[in-house]
Amino acid sequence: MTFPKATIEGYPRIGANRELKRALESYWAGRIDADTFRSTTRALRIDTYNHLRDLGLDEDYAIPADVAYYDQVLETALTVGLVPGGTDLDEEFALARGNDERVPLEMTKWFDTNYHYLVPEISAGQEIKAVPERVLRLVAEAREAGHTVRPYLVGPVTLIALSKPAEWSLLPALVNAYAEVFRALKDADVEWVQVAEPAVVADLSTPDAEIAGYLREAWTKLLGSDARPNVYLTTPYGAARDALSVLGSLGVEALQVDLAPWTLDVDPDYANHVREAVDAGTTLVAGVIDGRNVWAADLRKKVALLEKLGVADNLHVTTSTSLQHVPHTLDAEKNLPVDVANWLSFADEKIAEIKALVAGEEAAAEAFSRSDRAVRTRAESERTHNAAVQERVAALPEGSVQRQPVFEERIKIQHEELGLPKLPITTIGSFPQTPEIRKARADHKAGVLTDEQYKDALKAEIKQVIELQEEIGIDVLVHGEAERNDMVQYFAELLDGFVVTENGWVQSYGSRCTRPPIVVGDISRPNPMTVEWASYAQSLSDKPVKGMLTGPVTILAWSFKRDDVPLSVSADQLGVALADEVRDLEEAGINVIQIDEPALRELLPLRADDRASYLDWAVRSFRLVALDAKPATQIHTHLCYSEFGQIIEAVAALDADVTSIEAARSRMELLEDLDETFHSEIGPGVWDIHSPRVPSKDEVADLLRAALQNVPTERLWVNPDCGLKTRGYKEVDPSLRNLVAARDEVVAGL
Repeated sequence: MTFPKATIEGYPRIGANRELKRALESYWAGRIDADTFRSTTRALRIDTYNHLRDLGLDEDYAIPADVAYYDQVLETALTVGLVPGGTDLDEEFALARGNDERVPLEMTKWFDTNYHYLVPEISAGQEIKAVPERVLRLVAEAREAGHTVRPYLVGPVTLIALSKPAEWSLLPALVNAYAEVFRALKDADVEWVQVAEPAVVADLSTPDAEIAGYLREAWTKLLGSDARPNVYLTTPYGAARDALSVLGSLGVEALQVDLAPWTLDVDPDYANHVREAVDAGTTLVAGVIDGRNVWAADLRKKVALLEKLGVADNLHVTTSTSLQHVPHTLDAEKNLPVDVANWLSFADEKIAEIKALVAGEEAAAEAFSRSDRAVRTRAESERTHNAAVQERVAALPEGSVQRQPVFEERIKIQHEELGLPKLPITTIGSFPQTPEIRKARADHKAGVLTDEQYKDALKAEIKQVIELQEEIGIDVLVHGEAERNDMVQYFAELLDGFVVTENGWVQSYGSRCTRPPIVVGDISRPNPMTVEWASYAQSLSDKPVKGMLTGPVTILAWSFKRDDVPLSVSADQLGVALADEVRDLEEAGINVIQIDEPALRELLPLRADDRASYLDWAVRSFRLVALDAKPATQIHTHLCYSEFGQIIEAVAALDADVTSIEAARSRMELLEDLDETFHSEIGPGVWDIHSPRVPSKDEVADLLRAALQNVPTERLWVNPDCGLKTRGYKEVDPSLRNLVAARDEVVAGL
C-alpha cells in the first residue's frame, strides 16, 4: 500500500480545550473513576481523528495514533516491555508521578523542545516482555469509529539511547519485543506503523557512529521479517549525520526527514545530503512544514525545497516534528492583532499548508497568495523593527561582559550584609496558585474586580505567603508570584516585542500545559515589571525577600521565537531590558535578586560542534542582566532538568552568586560534575515538586548529607527543585517544615 500524500508526525493530544488535562487531574484527585477516565479520553481521541479527517487528512493511515495518557516515551516503554507496567492505569501513573511505595521516574527534556519525557530506568539482563494490547486497542477503537490510523512507537535505538543507563546489551531482546508488537499489528491487518528514531539527529552519551551501528543492527532484523506492517521511519528534531547513509539504505518503506528552517540553519545542504543517501525504493516524506514554531510557511520557498529534494513529481509532505509543540488552532484566538494573526500558523493551519503543497499552486492559489502576503507584510511591519532598540544593543561591547568586583570579593560583602545561617533555606519563587487567586485573576479579566480590588487580593495573598515562610523558618523569602499566571507570559505581557495568546496551550508534561508567548519583533521594557510586588513583600519582613526575574534565555526558550533574526539578537535585547529591572529593584531596596534560567540547557544545540557559539551568547545575555548590579546584591539563578555536566562550564560562567538546580530525582548525582571551575554557592533541590509526595525529614536530611559529600558547608543552600505553583498547600506546608527540620538536624551534626 502506498504511503499517504499528506500527513503529520503527530497532533496535540491535550485537546482543544485541554480535555486530557482535566481528565487526568480529575482522576488523580479521585473525582472520576478509571472507567470514566478511559471513556473520556477515548472520546477525545475519536474527536481528534474526526477533526483531522475534516481538515483533509482523509487517506488511510494519514492520521498518526500518537496517543499517550502522560508521555509517549513511557507509552512505548510499556508497550514493548522495557518498563514493566502492563495495562494497569495506576501503575502507569505511579511510574510518572510516584506514590507512597515508589518515587517517580526521572523527567527531562525531549531533545531541544519544551516537552518533558520520562526516562526509563533499565539494567543489564532485565526481562523484556511486550504488551501489544496497548497499541492494538487503539487500532480497534479507531476502526470502530471509522478511522484507519497509523500506530506510533518511539524506536528501539532511541528508547535505549534515552534510558538510564543506555544499556545496549538489551538491544537484541528489545528488538524481539518490537518484532512481537509488529507481528501483532500485522495479524490485526495494520498496514503502516510509524516509528520515531530522533536519536540519529543528536549527539547523545552514545557516540553518533555507534548509534548508526545500533540502528543498522536493530532495523536490519526488524525489516527482515515478513510478519510486520510497512514501516514509516521518522527522524524529527534535526539532521542525521553518521546515520543518514544507514537510514537511506535500510530498505524501509517510507522515511521522514526534518527540513524545517531550524534544521537547515545548521545544515543548509541537508536536502542534498538526503537526496543522495536515500535509495530509490524508499518513499521519501518531506518534513518541510515546521512542527515547532508558529510562523506561516513561505510556500514558495517550500516548493523550491521540495524540488531540491527531488520529490516534486512524487510529493509526500509532512511536518518536521509532531505538532504537539504548537497550539491547536488560530480559530481559538479572538484578540490577536490582525496583522500578527496573518503571520501565524498553528497545528490546524499547518495541515492546510501541507494540503496546499500537495495540491500545488494552481489548485491552491488562495493559500499561496495568503502566504505571499504574510511574508511581505511581516518583513515591512513597524511591529517587527524598533530602531531605538537596535541602536542600544549595537552600542554594547562585543564579546563577553563581566560583573565587578569578582565573585570572591562580592560573596564576602554579601555574607556580611545578609547574615544568613549555615545551610540557608529558600524556595525557588512561586507558591501555590490557589483557587481564590485564579478566581480573582479571572474576575479582574472579566471586569468584575477593579484594578484596585485585584491589587488588594494579590497583596493579601503575598502577605499570607510571607507570614507562612517566616513562621516555618525560611531564611530568604519569596513573595510567591501570585500576580503571575506564568513565569514567561507575565514578562511577555509587559515587554514590547511580544504578543500572547488566549488559548495557545501546549503540553509540557503530563497534565501540565503552558501558553508560550510569541516574539514578534525587537524587545524593550516600557515600564518596571516586578518592583511594586517585590517592594511590598519586602516591607512585610526584616528577612531578605528575593526579587524574581525570568532570564533572557528562558524567556526565549519558552516562547515561540522569531525566525527572521538570530536568537542571539533577541537575547541581547532581553538582557538590557532586564538589566533596567535589576536597577529599579535595587533602588527599591531589594538586595537578593533571582534571574531564573531553568531553560539554559533546553536551547543547547543537539550537535556538540554547534554548542560553543550558543553558550557564548546565552552566558553573555545573562551577564548583561546582572552587569551593573551592586556588589552587595546577591544574584541567584535556577536551572531545571539539565544534564548538568554538559553545561557545567557555562553555568559557572554565568557568574551568579548562588545557583539552585534540580537534583532530587537524580539523588544528587549531578553534583559529581562540579569541579574547580564552579565557584558559586549552590542549592541542589532536595524536594521533587513534580510529584505530589511529601518528602520526609529523613529523606531530605539524607539528600543534604549526600550533597555535603561534594559541596562545602559554607557553599550549600537548601531548597526545593522548582517553584511551588503546581502544588497545593497541603503538600507545601509539611514539605517546607520537613526541609527546615532536616536542615537543623544536619547542621547540628556538623
